[in-house]
Amino acid sequence: MMDSIAIAPDQTAKTNLIGLDLAELEETLAPLNLRSFRLGQLWQQMYRLGAPDFASMTTLAKTLRVDLAERFSLGRLEASTTEVSKDGTTKWLFKLEDGSQVETVYIPEKDRGTLCVSSQVGCTLNCRFCHTGTQMLVRNLTAAEILGQILTAKDALNDWPAPRPDRKLTNIVMMGMGEPLYNFENVKKALLTAMSDTGLGLSRRRITLSTAGVVPMIERAGSEIGVNLAISLHATNDEIRDRIVPINRKYPIEQLIQACRDYPTLNNARRITFEYVMLKDVNDLDEHAHALARMLKDIPSKINLIPFNKWPGAEFERSTDERIQRFANIMMDAGYPSPVRTPRGEDIQAACGQLKSATERKRRTKTAPAVAAD
Repeated sequence: MMDSIAIAPDQTAKTNLIGLDLAELEETLAPLNLRSFRLGQLWQQMYRLGAPDFASMTTLAKTLRVDLAERFSLGRLEASTTEVSKDGTTKWLFKLEDGSQVETVYIPEKDRGTLCVSSQVGCTLNCRFCHTGTQMLVRNLTAAEILGQILTAKDALNDWPAPRPDRKLTNIVMMGMGEPLYNFENVKKALLTAMSDTGLGLSRRRITLSTAGVVPMIERAGSEIGVNLAISLHATNDEIRDRIVPINRKYPIEQLIQACRDYPTLNNARRITFEYVMLKDVNDLDEHAHALARMLKDIPSKINLIPFNKWPGAEFERSTDERIQRFANIMMDAGYPSPVRTPRGEDIQAACGQLKSATERKRRTKTAPAVAAD
């Protein structure tokens, strides 16, 4: 008789508990007949304490931990590469189960630490100044993959437990790869978990969702998620915006600005941020600044002026420092806070508009047609 051979469990067959809301978690674990308080313990171990595996959940009985480990997983993301900028910015390239890759960026500052989270593999928007926009959309990220970016970043930063006064990750911005409002349900589920008092415990005031202008979804973002809103605007008229932000052809500026006026949580304490990348001789003239001030009249808002971050093949140039400051002064004189964003992580292609997965870069390199020598 042959000796029996122990076969390792098939990890891919295990159900990932990360990304499930409490109701889904209860339904998934129904065969285990767990009491409500045990479910609560498990949830807090996952999101408050950041347990990387079931074995470390010592508040649960050992037999239960073994049973959970045999059936389920707590999916973290695998970092293919980690790059650290000279300014302290960290960029992770995360490999997903299907081989796709996304980038996530952590920006440390004196009084905060901001994580820039991706919502899609690739992007459909094709904004002309954005490196990510030159990459085709592969697919939406799941809620587990969105949360996985946050959890894995906190692991790397040694930032557990979640509710701590000296935490390193204080803010989340949905400004990574992709358009969040084109992946609304998964983004919503992930952010609600991040904001849960028994989850990661982040205040909705510490989370910002940025959209290029998916007008029909803006009201839902306010009423169903309720986080801060940022609008990737970049122009003051349809002619310019049609060129550099093509979604404007579907949802023109007038519709977008009206959706902002109607945003459910809008008030002086919860202003909308209008992001405005400064492109030399395209949208940076005095007349553009005055037009922007008129357009945003009566909308509690601030203007985030972003020096264009150059990337290989870009057709635009960054506005001069003098021109950016002149633009900022006009906006501030009109009563709008207009900070100029300091570019971070440029040396590792981690700055605003520079994210583009290595998978796509390599694919384009391999499939580019060969050029015959003369």
